[in-house]
Amino acid sequence: MTQHIHHINFIVRDLAAAVPVWERVLNQQVTSLDRLDARGVNTARFDLGQSWIVLVQPIRAGTVPAIYLEQHGEGFFLMSLGTNSLQAEIERLGEAVFDGPERDGLDDWRVRDIAATGIFGAQVQFVEDSDS
Repeated sequence: MTQHIHHINFIVRDLAAAVPVWERVLNQQVTSLDRLDARGVNTARFDLGQSWIVLVQPIRAGTVPAIYLEQHGEGFFLMSLGTNSLQAEIERLGEAVFDGPERDGLDDWRVRDIAATGIFGAQVQFVEDSDS
């Protein structure tokens, strides 16, 4: 069952330039800086209680985030819906709703993308925390 908005990703060209702007907007310091080699990105996360704001900077050409940045420019990238059981969501919706395999995210998050063509072009995914 979808429980909350887990995180919202914004794609940026320059993480070092974006972090101070977001720190000012959110009136808080960045919570963590991470590298996710499997996705070819560096990230900056802001903890907003039940949700995260995640800034994503592609660091490798040809990855999904790099292609998205190239095609759409900076700004909103995707929304992640928190669930207590990723497997239950897959079984409930059916495999055809999803795009690509389940993968690892930050902090042992388990992630599965919904095919954008099936959700009116929106970039949405389900995320299960390791503590769910």
